[in-house]
Amino acid sequence: MTGIFVAVVGPSGAGKDTIIDYARTRLPQDGSYHFVRRVVTRDAHGNTEDHDTLSETAFLEAVERSEFCMHWQAHGLYYGLPASVEQVIENGGVVIANLSRRVLPQLAARFPRVVIAHITATPEVLAQRLASRGRETPESIALRLQRQEPVEAGDVPVWVIDNSGDVASAGEAFTSQLNTCRS
Repeated sequence: MTGIFVAVVGPSGAGKDTIIDYARTRLPQDGSYHFVRRVVTRDAHGNTEDHDTLSETAFLEAVERSEFCMHWQAHGLYYGLPASVEQVIENGGVVIANLSRRVLPQLAARFPRVVIAHITATPEVLAQRLASRGRETPESIALRLQRQEPVEAGDVPVWVIDNSGDVASAGEAFTSQLNTCRS
């Protein structure tokens, strides 16, 4: 049986990693759910990010060695998903990963079963969360909020989860949807 890839997307500040972490702590730890640790060419920032870090040179060398099943560039950084994801899918697992909306067509072409979890929040909440990170100027935050991209899904199912309020509500909605993937 082929597994399913759950692509978690949404604007910066929507709380994608927070919602993913919420689900991770509530789903069975029986190996059927695989939470992918991305590789990024930027150091992780405290509790707001969970990824492995490579220099740009090391990342590009890893691409040459086919160590990623998918990789992309966004906001001046490189992102990759380990090639081991393919084996999890082949074994019938549920793969959950935080991705860029721009790679959704590539993802849908690569894996036979894909669903998109679009985590959203109001512009006011996004602006507040981005400002609290301290990584961007108010001007760059305003520009980021203006360039919100729609989710182009084609025939791929999309779960829209609003994370403007408390984490538990959005987290439970996401966890409930993930539970439907095992059947």
